[in-house]
This record gives sequence, structure tokens and C-alpha cells, in this order.
Amino acid sequence: MTNFKYLLLFIAIISIGSVFIIKDPDLDWADYLGGNDRNHYSPLTQINLDNVKDLKVAWQFSMADSGQLQLNPIIKNGIMYCASSTLQIYAVNASTGKEIWRFGDPLKIWANTLRGVSYWENGNDKRILAAIGQNLWALNALSGKPIESFGDSGKVNFHVGMPKIAQDKYIISNTPGTVFENLIIMPTRVSEDNDAAPGDIRAFDVVTGKVAWTFHTIPYPGEYGFETFPKNAYKNEVIGGANNWCGSAVDIKRGIIYIPTGSSSYDFYGGDRKGKNLFSNTLLALNVRTGKRLWHFQMIHHDIWDRDAPAPPNLITIKKDGKSIDAVAQVTKQGLVFMFDRVTEKPIYPINEVPMPASKLEGESAWPTQPIPTLPAPFARANNELTENDISPYAENKDELKALFKNLDKKKNSPGSENGTLIFPGYDGGAEWGGAAVDPDGIMYVNSNEMAWVLKMQKTPKKDAYFGMTNGEKNYNIFCTSCHGAERKGNVKSGYPSLVNITNRRTKEEIFQTITNGKGKMPGFNSLYPADREAITEFLLGIEKREFGAASKNIDPYQTKYRGTGYNKFLDSKGLPAISPPWGTFNAINLNTGEYVWKIPFGEEPELVAKGIRNTGSENYGGPVVTASGLLFIAATKDGTFRAFDKKTGKVVWEYKLPAAAFATPSTYMLNGKQYVVIACGGTKLDTPKGNSYVAFSL
Repeated sequence: MTNFKYLLLFIAIISIGSVFIIKDPDLDWADYLGGNDRNHYSPLTQINLDNVKDLKVAWQFSMADSGQLQLNPIIKNGIMYCASSTLQIYAVNASTGKEIWRFGDPLKIWANTLRGVSYWENGNDKRILAAIGQNLWALNALSGKPIESFGDSGKVNFHVGMPKIAQDKYIISNTPGTVFENLIIMPTRVSEDNDAAPGDIRAFDVVTGKVAWTFHTIPYPGEYGFETFPKNAYKNEVIGGANNWCGSAVDIKRGIIYIPTGSSSYDFYGGDRKGKNLFSNTLLALNVRTGKRLWHFQMIHHDIWDRDAPAPPNLITIKKDGKSIDAVAQVTKQGLVFMFDRVTEKPIYPINEVPMPASKLEGESAWPTQPIPTLPAPFARANNELTENDISPYAENKDELKALFKNLDKKKNSPGSENGTLIFPGYDGGAEWGGAAVDPDGIMYVNSNEMAWVLKMQKTPKKDAYFGMTNGEKNYNIFCTSCHGAERKGNVKSGYPSLVNITNRRTKEEIFQTITNGKGKMPGFNSLYPADREAITEFLLGIEKREFGAASKNIDPYQTKYRGTGYNKFLDSKGLPAISPPWGTFNAINLNTGEYVWKIPFGEEPELVAKGIRNTGSENYGGPVVTASGLLFIAATKDGTFRAFDKKTGKVVWEYKLPAAAFATPSTYMLNGKQYVVIACGGTKLDTPKGNSYVAFSL
């Protein structure tokens, strides 16, 4: 396997007559999701179907700060590299759980989530590359000290190499970069509103920190795809995004990197960006050394549903029609799997352009067709498959839900409307950032959400609608109400906290820093003038002076004809999904044939379990790991259970109640002859209790 490097080939040979026992060698988990192919696969076999029931906690590493952890740790040379919820980077002894070193950005504490770090070495030069807020840091892997010769005293700001219009905009990274030779290709997260920076893809030199190449996902004049946007889109203040935030996979042998991108901004109205909008929502195949485009496939034309590609693609080898094919498979939020020959771009299974509904919004031009693979069948239901009979049998307010459901637009890929549109699968998928595991037999294992959301659009208020408001109140109404509501009550069940009485929970400085830097899924608003950010802060604290007429930098440039009214899940009166189960599934798909091996409900709803109602499935975040011994390890559910499945049948063969829910992908490795499985337990998401630990299991 090219995606694993043996550190120590420790072979214990015991001769008993003519019988020899060969012990598993030590094996790292040295790359995000297990390898450059992003297949979440391990060849380890010490933990197997027969003995998995004997797994016990080997060690637990706890940190001072608690909160959401989405990180898939890497293990190299006996050291686990991970991070806390506030982006302190840690090196931990992978056999004992003892801290070796930690590193925190000396300038500020960032609150966005981090899904992993990257490792690079050349002889004795061993580096950890970690995204902390708006900077990429290069750290000595053994000491944790910044590499002073990298960028600016060990860090490179993500605004380096970006065009002028992006210099004051929100740019961070949640996902580790892809390392190839002396390059690291970095994913970036930008705002999803009309203040989004362009999603340029950049490769940085691992040694110096300099930008090695840039690919414009919103094409410049003379570049392929330029005509798919309005002619000034590449320099338009209100068009951005089309960024790769979820990571990528690289074919080391061929020197090809496969990069999936997200939607262009604004996410839900495209009247300002008419056209197909290449290279948003696209699987790109680039020459990894130069950034030159080799081929591409757009999976959503003119996205107005926030259908970002949610996870890195899987590089696989399948057998079809008697031939072996090196392929790339991309899962989507819609529950689709797109598969292509890695070199020729030829689809493994036919993909049809299917007619879709037109938009009802003034100025919008929804694309008339969308690509749908013929195989595999979707692993999530779609909104057009639901009827009134699919309202949850456990809901106490069925009549109210049926009336709302009846009034919503429900055709497949219905654009957002003033009437309201059912988005199903929801904004988080279907597949989400946990991604899919694939074993060498070509079987894909992917967990999926089946949560419906409601997208309702309204005309943007005119400037005089803000007359009589203070600067802070005005900016809150422009930038914050879509998530936290006009009354600041938020929507905890949808993942947006209440800001009522925030003075009891946060200091003025903490609120200001969150508005500036972002937190969790909230982007930072550092493109606002500091005075505007301070005005919002004081408005939330109830201490803003009643002064009117202060100018906001963002009101004029970032207006668009329509806005969404908020991110709202379709829930019953108890806060549970309003549609019938399953609300989460786990799927095994044979990519050689496109057929399903098995499909099961995944996760439980604790309050229904208390009533004896089981197997409903639940929302889930974080992916699986598959091993050569026939096991699947996955946490991901709000019930806080870590499970092992028989990969052939989908049967649960082991489970453990974690100290906090684990919304992360586990890692597995062999060290000193012992196989470990480790998982990050941070809770917080889906209104679960906070945690602060990494827990490792062994026999």
C-alpha cells in the first residue's frame, strides 16, 4: 500500500516444528483519513471479529479546554498529533496518552473547528503543518517549535497570494492540506454570503511557505470557464466562494490531485452570477506540480442550494467488465456517488442530465438540468420522494406539520422560493465532511444524514428599512438574523445558539473576537470595520449608545435581491425530525457493480430510546474506518456511542459509551506490537454535552 509507510518491521518468528507465526509490524496512520487516497482503510488485523468484544480503554488524553472536536488524529513515529477545540496543537505519546508538547498561536485563540494536521519530512527535517485561524503554521514535529524559515517566523497567512478584493475577507482552513513532494495544497473556508472571498486553490512550498501555484475557481479572462460567470465575476465584490474546504486526494504515482469544490456565493440566490458557474461544485483533476487543469466534472450547475462537495474523494481500483480500473469516487450532500476513470474522466456509470424546475424568484435563472448518476442509487431519500404519509409517526403536532409540508415546494432540486422549499437531504447532507471508507475489494462504506430543512427566501429590505436603528442594531439585522433570529433566540436544534442574556456567558472581548474570527460553523466578519463589529457587540450587550446614521462598510456592496430567512430544520414540537425515520443510515455499496451490499439505520435518539423506540437512526457527523480484519469503526452519532460493525453484514459487534459524543473520524495504528483505535470526544454539536478528550482502545 502506497499510503502507509512501515517504520519498524518487527518480525517475531517462533519455530514450532515447521510452523511459523508472523507478528503484525508497527504501522502508522500518518495522513488524514489514513492516506493520500482518503480511503479510511487500514491493513491491520490484530483487532478482528473474534476478539473485538474484548476492546478496553488503553489510555485517555484530556485537555484543559472543552468543546467540539472534529479531528482525525495522525500517528507518526509513535507520536499522535491532534488539536483541542481552541486549536492548541498537541503531540501525545501514542502508547501512553502522555503529552509531549503543545503549541498555541501566540497572538490569539481561534474558535473554529479543525479536522486534522499534515505531516512532512525530509531526512531529519520533520514538520507538522497546522491551520490555526487565518495562518498555516509549520512546526518541528519533535519539539513543537515553529520553523522560523517558513513564511513569517513559522506561519503563512491565508491571504498571501490572494487578489486585492480578498485581503480583508474571512479566509481560514478547517481541513488539513494534502502533501505531495515539497508542496502542500491547502483547502480554505470562506464566508457563504456576499462578502465571500474567491475560492482560489493554492499550493504552498512546505520548506519556504511561498505560494507555488494558484488555480482560479472563478476563472479570469482567457481561462477555461470564464464565460460561465458574468464577465467581471473574478473581481466582483459580491461574488466569491467556489472554494475547496473539504480537502483533496492525490494520486502519487501519476502526480494528479483531485479537488472537489463548493458553491459560489451568495449560496441561495444566483441572480448576480448567472451561468453554470465553473468551477464551483466541481471535481477538479489538476497536475499537482503545476496546478494545470487536466479535466473536470461539474456536479451541480449554478448551485443555489448550498450543495458543496462535503468530503475528499476516494481513489479506488475497481473491476468492471473484466477490467481493472483506477477510479475516483466523490460522495455528495444529495446522497449521490459520482465515479470516473482517474485519467480519462470517463464516467464509470452513465450520468444523465435530468430536467429540473425553474426558479420563481425575480432575476434568478436556475440551470434547466442537473447531472444524476444512473448507479449507484442514491444513499439518501430526496424531497420529491416524500409525501404527507412521511410525517414522523412520533410527532405530537402532526396536523401542523402536514399543513406546513403541504405548502412547501417539494420537486427534486426545487429552487428556494418565497413560499418555502423543502431541502432534503439538508444542507449538511446526505454525506458530510466525515466522508466515506473504501476497502481494497471496492466496497464503499458511507454514513448519511436524512434531515430535512426549510429554505424560505424574501426580498432584501431596502436601505430605508434600517432607518431609526443604531449602527449595531442595523448590522445585526443585516448579518446575524438569518442564523440567530430577529429576537436573538437562535435555534439550538438547528445548531444556532441563543444570544439572549449573552452578557451572562461572554465578555465583551470574547463576543468581539467571535464576531471577528468566527466560531464553529459561523464565519468571521473581519471584513467589517472594527467600529461596526464593536457596535454589534455593544448592541448584544445592551450598552450601545443610541446614535444613528453611522455608515457600515458592508451595506451597499453586499446587497442582493433576495435573502434566505434563516437556517431552519424541519422539526416537530419536541425538536425531533419531522419526517419519518430513518434519520441517519449506514450504507455499504459495491462500487464494482453499483449495487448495495447492505443499508441500516444508524444511531439512536436518546429520548425515544427511553420510550422503547429503537433503530430510528440519527443525525451523524464523522466518518468510518475499515480494516483488513473485516471491521468498521465509527462514532459520529449524538447518542455518544462508539461502535464496531461487521463490514460484510452491517451487524454491530461491539459498542462503548464515550465520555462525550464523538463527531469525528477515528484512527487506527500499530505500535510496539499492539493495535490501537483512537477517537476524539468533544460533544457540543447537536446540543450534546461538551467533552475534551481523545480515547484510545486496545485489546
